[in-house]
Amino acid sequence: MGSRGLTEAERAERRQADRDRLQHSVSALLSSEGWQRWITVRSKNGLTRYSFGNQLLIAYQLPDATYVAGFRAFLALNRCVRKGERAIRILAPMSLASTDREATETEQDPAGEQQRRTVFRAVSVFDISQTDPLPDTEPVPVCPPGQPLTGETHAHQLPALRELAGELGYTVTHQPTGSTADGWCDSTNHEIVVNSEMPANGQVRVLIHEIAHATGIGYEDYGRRCAEVLVDTVTFIVCGAIGLDISGDSVPYIAGWGGENAHEEIRAYAQAIDTAARRIEEKLQPQPATQPAKLAA
Repeated sequence: MGSRGLTEAERAERRQADRDRLQHSVSALLSSEGWQRWITVRSKNGLTRYSFGNQLLIAYQLPDATYVAGFRAFLALNRCVRKGERAIRILAPMSLASTDREATETEQDPAGEQQRRTVFRAVSVFDISQTDPLPDTEPVPVCPPGQPLTGETHAHQLPALRELAGELGYTVTHQPTGSTADGWCDSTNHEIVVNSEMPANGQVRVLIHEIAHATGIGYEDYGRRCAEVLVDTVTFIVCGAIGLDISGDSVPYIAGWGGENAHEEIRAYAQAIDTAARRIEEKLQPQPATQPAKLAA
C-alpha cells in the first residue's frame, strides 16, 4: 500500500517507525554481535553503493545479506525477487518542491523561483538470496568468488593502491622487511613499506592496511590499539569487497564500549572505518554500469 490515501497520523507513524529502525540499527553496534554483523555485511561485494546509515539498516534487518538492490535493479541483472520475500527497508532521498505554505523568503532564489528540498522515504530492497534467475536468461554475476591471499590474482590492484598512497602524500616501497613485519606506515617520513617477498595478493592486503593508516587513522588520534583495530577492520572490509578471501580472518571488534558517550563514540569509529574503506574502494572498484544507483541517508 502506498502513502497516498494515508491519514497524517498514519504517515507520522510510518516516519516514526523509520526513525526507530535506524536508531535500533545504530544501537546494535554497541554489542559485539551487532558490530561484527555490520562489518561482515559491509565487506560483501556490492554494499559499498549504500550510505553508512543504509548499511546499518541492511545489517540490522538481514545479517546474511551479500548483494542488495531494488526489484527493478534485479530485473536488469536478469533476476526476479521471489513472491512472498520480506523486503529490507532503507531510506532513499527525494527532491521535492517547497509548497507555498512551506516556502519562506530565504527559500526563494533572486528570480523568485521555487526552491527544492530533500526528504527521505523508506523504500524496499532485497538481497540476491531472495531472487531467482529469470527463465531463459544468463544472470549477470555480481559477487565474485574470493581469491586466496597466497595467490597473484589481484596484482593488478597494486598500481592503483600506490597511486592512492601518492595522492595521500606517501611513497610506497616494496622490499624485504628483514623482520616479522609485513609492512609499515611511517607518518613522519610519509613512506609505506610493503614486504616484497609476499605473494601479490598478500601485498595488496598489507598495502590496504597501511593506506588505511595514511588516510588519518593514526596512533596519535586513536591510540595504538584502537587504531590497529580500525585499520584491521578497513582491511577486512576492502579485501572482501574486491574479492580476496578473508574467511580465515577474525572480524575485529573493540570491546568495552562503556561510558556516557558510548553510542556516539562507536558510531564515530564506524563512520571513520566506512570513510577510509570508501576512499580505497573507489580507487580500486569503479562502479559497474549494471549496479544500481547509490542511495544516501
